[in-house]
Amino acid sequence: MSGERIFSNSIEAFNLYEKSRFGEKTGEKVEYSLVESLFLVSQERMQVFSGKKEMDPDSLMSKMRRIDKKIGTKFVVFSDLRKRGYIVKSALKFGAEFRVYGRGVKPGEDHAQWIVFCVRENEQLKWHEFAAKNRIAHSTKKNLLLGIVDEEGDVSYYEVEWKRL
Repeated sequence: MSGERIFSNSIEAFNLYEKSRFGEKTGEKVEYSLVESLFLVSQERMQVFSGKKEMDPDSLMSKMRRIDKKIGTKFVVFSDLRKRGYIVKSALKFGAEFRVYGRGVKPGEDHAQWIVFCVRENEQLKWHEFAAKNRIAHSTKKNLLLGIVDEEGDVSYYEVEWKRL
């Protein structure tokens, strides 16, 4: 880990990318999003070092919370979707948390089916914010998926799509 970037140039990192599409290949290394790194550490598939010190999952989460206030909510949704067999990538350029590819679809081979917004069940979402999120999904030719995390850490999904009447 260097600043807010987590990367590896190991053969294992490239193999994991090819097999499961974790990270993004950038030249001679694979770069991971914060939530991907946290997920892989929690699954004991990655070790993250800050300098020469290995970071345990709790200290890594604590450091990431200083970078991204919503990392806890994003982590719950990301983990749930990955465990269900979906490829989940950042959707920052779309103004959403994630873009999600259907099972068996790999980024670059086809387009994502959904863009995902992650919220806690006790958060309020105003109608104009909901409409804006729906417009983003529609303009990117994806369906909107709201990942709502409850107090127990379970996720409920609501899919929203445009219909012509």
